[in-house]
Amino acid sequence: MKKMFFYDTTIGKLGIAEENNVLTDLCFSKKNIAFDSILEETILLREAYRQIQEYFARKRQVFDLPLALKGTEFQQKVWQALIEIPFGETRSYGEIAKSIHQPKASRAVGMANHKNPLPIFIPCHRVIGANGKLVGYAGGIEIKKILLNVENLVY
Repeated sequence: MKKMFFYDTTIGKLGIAEENNVLTDLCFSKKNIAFDSILEETILLREAYRQIQEYFARKRQVFDLPLALKGTEFQQKVWQALIEIPFGETRSYGEIAKSIHQPKASRAVGMANHKNPLPIFIPCHRVIGANGKLVGYAGGIEIKKILLNVENLVY
């Protein structure tokens, strides 16, 4: 059974879910609570929250947590490419598409970003438009700006 718990953070309430000792979801509000989960804090969820607090305090650049990434093969490749974007750097959708050897798949990369089940842990906020502009983010552009600012990037 999936377990989910909500935490107050710099960017508002975050819901973090886990199943079988791996993180499965992060959502930006209680509206997104998974129907197949129970509200219960676990050791893993508490650790995920601790690492997020360290991230916001600029004391953590890399998360060290077990993640369960359920998605298509293409989505998995995109999400892995996102994890590889270093703290404090950004990439365009086109650059991600090239990095997974599908240079014409920029839009598909955007769709995979949209389906990212673990934003922040899988840093889709580090993906920007080819023109350097901020574009869509599940938590909204203002939250994306805050996350990039945590990484000393100003938009």
